Amino acid sequence: MTTDRIQDIDLDFSRPHSHAERVARIEALAALLDTAFIIPGTSLRFGFDALVGLVPGIGDAVTTAVSLWIVKEARALGAPRHLIWRMLGNIALDGVVGAVPLVGDAFDLMWKSNRRNMQLLRRHLERDGMI
Repeated sequence: MTTDRIQDIDLDFSRPHSHAERVARIEALAALLDTAFIIPGTSLRFGFDALVGLVPGIGDAVTTAVSLWIVKEARALGAPRHLIWRMLGNIALDGVVGAVPLVGDAFDLMWKSNRRNMQLLRRHLERDGMI
């Protein structure tokens, strides 16, 4: 999903959403966290995960909590336990390395755990014919 399509996502939480709408919503969130912006003159993309992660202490905790919500949604969409564990591993690596000053900030530009997790989830859902 490109960031151009983020604005098209229905963020109305007051009504139930279809399977496809739920996937699109968490995919949009993953894009916001990991690839919403581009460094001018480069092909490097980053998101709010990297920006909020610059705030010492609390920044990485906040983005890790949002990443865990994506995993919760994946579980609700029927992701199997082994996939959930793999997604949690991606988040744990991002959280641990991301907490290291400077090194973690550079790591956030490259790792993009939320996009990785969405690729895992999308592959699973497509393979099982769920989307």
